[in-house]
Amino acid sequence: MAFVVGMILISSIKILPEWDRGVVLRFGRFQGVRGPGLIILIPGVERMIRVDTRTVTMDIQPQDVITQDNVSMKVNAVLYFKIVNPEAAINNIEDYYFATSQLAQTTLRSVLGKYEMDDLLSNRDKINHSLQEILDEATEPWGIKVTAVEMKQIDLPAEMQRAMARQAEAERERRAKVISDEGELQRSEKLAEASRKLSDSPSALQLAYLQALGEV
Repeated sequence: MAFVVGMILISSIKILPEWDRGVVLRFGRFQGVRGPGLIILIPGVERMIRVDTRTVTMDIQPQDVITQDNVSMKVNAVLYFKIVNPEAAINNIEDYYFATSQLAQTTLRSVLGKYEMDDLLSNRDKINHSLQEILDEATEPWGIKVTAVEMKQIDLPAEMQRAMARQAEAERERRAKVISDEGELQRSEKLAEASRKLSDSPSALQLAYLQALGEV
């Protein structure tokens, strides 16, 4: 008997580390948030649900996205969040982690679908910030603070990748031609300037003629 009583008493004592909080329920009703440190529960009357308040890193699985200009792509991202209200995280949502994951996936598809492909590729920071604000507001009733969202990888269809590679190659060739044309122009301008100087100075022209004869 003493052994049973001892085990009950031991099971009623909880120790929470600095990053944990305990949501205490008495006969199923919320009593308060306790911790960190030593927590003593009334055996058979109270129970405690642990909540980790550290920042959580959540991978958002690759999502099929169709941009505003009808380009199909797969996009994955990472979301950072933490529990700031343990009571809301336990009482207002059945599974806050699963709910946040599902919401992040649908929000990613919805927000990215409002952008054209070029904007999506060139404005990642702006879009990441927009995703963070939307998700932070939506998860606030669940006691969650979304601190950051980052798109990790954007996979374009193979045909689109080849088209972009051809476009990049054409742009490199265009720039190379511009540089070559500029070099030819500068060379022509220098020759014209030298010719003008020689024609303006008969002595210089004669000297150039004598130098040419000496090289023959």
